[in-house]
Amino acid sequence: MKELLEEAIRKFNAKAASDPALRAELGDLRKTVLIELKDGTKYHFTLRDQHVDDLVDGGVDRADITISTDQETLQGLIRREIGPFKAYATGKIRLKGSLEDISRIRKFF
Repeated sequence: MKELLEEAIRKFNAKAASDPALRAELGDLRKTVLIELKDGTKYHFTLRDQHVDDLVDGGVDRADITISTDQETLQGLIRREIGPFKAYATGKIRLKGSLEDISRIRKFF
C-alpha cells in the first residue's frame, strides 16, 4: 500500500509541477492529510508550496483532512477504478475536514 501511495504522490507532484492551472488552484495552501486504514495502518503527508512532501508512516496529531477507508477502496481510488464521490456516497470512504479542503482532495485522486 505504501508504495502505491508514494507513486500517487510522485504523479501528483509531477502534475503540479507541469500544470499552471493546478499550481494556481493550490496557491499557498498548506494542508496535512492523514490516511487511516481500517486495519489500523496510518500514513500522513503535507501539501505545501504546491508540492506533497514524502509519505510518513504513522498518524499525526492535527490533520486538516482525514481519510478513513479500507485498503481495497484506497487502491481503487488510486488506480481510478472508483471515483472519490462514488466512494464517499457509498460509505466506502469517510472524510473529515472543511468542505473546501475535502473538495480539493479529489485533485489527488
